Parts: sequence; C-alpha cells; structure tokens
Amino acid sequence: MNTSSRRCSVIALGTFITLLGAASQAYDTGAADQDAAPSADLAGYTYGVNFGQQLARLGITNEIPIDSLARGLRDGLAGKTTTTEDTRIVMRFVKAMNADIYARNESAAKEFLARNAAEKGVKKTASGLQYKVIVPGNLKAPSPKPDGAVVVRYQGRLLDGTQFDSSHEEGGAQLALTGVIKGWQEALPIMKPGAKWQLFIPPDLAYADHFKPGIPSGSLLIFDVELVSIVPSPAPPTAQAQ
Repeated sequence: MNTSSRRCSVIALGTFITLLGAASQAYDTGAADQDAAPSADLAGYTYGVNFGQQLARLGITNEIPIDSLARGLRDGLAGKTTTTEDTRIVMRFVKAMNADIYARNESAAKEFLARNAAEKGVKKTASGLQYKVIVPGNLKAPSPKPDGAVVVRYQGRLLDGTQFDSSHEEGGAQLALTGVIKGWQEALPIMKPGAKWQLFIPPDLAYADHFKPGIPSGSLLIFDVELVSIVPSPAPPTAQAQ
C-alpha cells in the first residue's frame, strides 16, 4: 500500500475509532439513552461530519466535490476496489493540491509578516522570525541551552485564529530544544525563565511545505509561549577511582 492509500485508510479508520470511542463512553457513563438506538440517518450524518473534519485538518476543504466523494463512498460500499492507476491519480491530485495550498498560505504569511513587523513591540531576527515580549522574565537568570530541555506553557494557532495545539499539562510541557521546530529553536535560547513571548513563525521556520494534522502546508504559526523553567542537565559521570 502506498503513502496516499495508507493516509486515506488511516483517516477512515481514525474516524471510525473516534466514533466507536465516543459511543462506548456514552454507553458506559449512561449519557446516551440505552433503550433507543440513534437513527441510521443521524449516525451517517455524524460519520460524515467527522470524516469532513479529518479532511479539513489535512487542508482539504472545497478542493474535492462532495458529489464525487459521495459517489465514491457508495461504490466502495458496493464492493468496488481501486486500481494502481486510481492511486496514481490521487497522488498527483494531492501533490498539486498541496502545492496550491502552500502557495496561498505562504503568500498570506508574507503579507502578514510585512504588516506585523511595523506593529509596536514586534522584533525581527535575521532568519525572519518575529516576536513580541509580553513579560521579560528573570533577566538575571541564564537562558536555555540550544541542546537543553525546558518546561513551557503554550498555545499555537493559525493565521485565521484556529487553535491547533496547546500544552495540556497543568505545570507545563517538557520539551527538548533539539526536537522542536526551527522557530522555537531560535526563540527559546534567547528567552529567560518566567518570560512570556508571542512568536510569529514563518512557514520556512515551521513545517514549510509539509502538512501536519490541523496545520496546512505553508502555514504561518502564532504561538503564545511561557518559559516556565529550564530542565537541569544531568550531572556528568564521575571518573572511577583507579
């Protein structure tokens, strides 16, 4: 199975599992009426909504005609299978669609950054990263090392305000600087513990032309980041006595 086929299978399977999980939880907690099963129409509609949400998270919105999707769904339920050529068609479409989405989002990012650079308090680095210091933090404390780890609280959203990620841990999330996107790798080593910054990360310092769940390719990312603390580095091993 190629990448596109696996991706479609994962989307459908993930949607189905999500629905099963929600139904199971409702059944276990007694939130649903256990004596009356929902109508097939309602169940089908809910499945469609969930499937649409999955596609939207991949950046697919109005690029695929709904009538074609419905026709394919009917044929698939009737037993039709796809061929190797069908798979190639999907792969070419996804590649072209992703390139178009990237171009639109990259253009929107450039326009925003040009305007945002003139906003009061916004600073810009040589790489194109923009940031605004909300709270400076402890200026006497050391900054994180580029290969170190930190505890942060954060919220990430797209240019249109859609939130795609946030730290759920009450005390913050622990992250290694070598494992985050380039924009964070540049910003965190110049922050101080207790600092709160707003980061405006260009696509090339984020995920560039790759898409992530909830993040279309070419997206500019806006983060509200609080550097809670620096994770202490482990002590070096001591030499054994001869």
